[in-house]
Amino acid sequence: MDGVRHAHRPPNPLLHTGALAAASLPLQALAQDASAAAAEAKAPPLPALGTALKLPQVSLLDGSVFRPEQADGRLAIVYWWASTCPFCALQSPEMQKLWLAHKDKGLVLLTLSIDKKPQDAEGYLKKKGYTFPAGWVTPEVQRALPKPRGLPITLVRGKDGKLVQAERGQMFAEDVEQLSRWL
Repeated sequence: MDGVRHAHRPPNPLLHTGALAAASLPLQALAQDASAAAAEAKAPPLPALGTALKLPQVSLLDGSVFRPEQADGRLAIVYWWASTCPFCALQSPEMQKLWLAHKDKGLVLLTLSIDKKPQDAEGYLKKKGYTFPAGWVTPEVQRALPKPRGLPITLVRGKDGKLVQAERGQMFAEDVEQLSRWL
């Protein structure tokens, strides 16, 4: 034996009815999911470290505007997330802590929701009490700063405007806090 206890579990009926459930979804929802999957398949890989990371102007969900010059000569972190992403749900509280601990020390944080509607992102931020700067990925933002493949995505731009760290997938609490080392 491998030392792990294995409990017998009855079959999950939901797993066996998945095809029926999918067949009952509205065609529009299936088309949107297919469109999202196609877009994700075409998404670029993480950018190479040392490359310049140009930040666009972004309208934020709180009504303010992120301007690229805000990040000139400062550490800037770009974080893509979604309200439906379970890994983002674990990383976002850590991003909030990082923001609160270091915003007065020169940290620039731009978070970008890929939710289907900005209202979904706004509701999520309000429910969770997050105050970090958050925008919604519009087609203009996507053209100016394409989201790399995966989610969550965290890019760290050094004070010189060049990428110093790029992460795909959930970062643990200690890893998020370590981002402050670039300050």
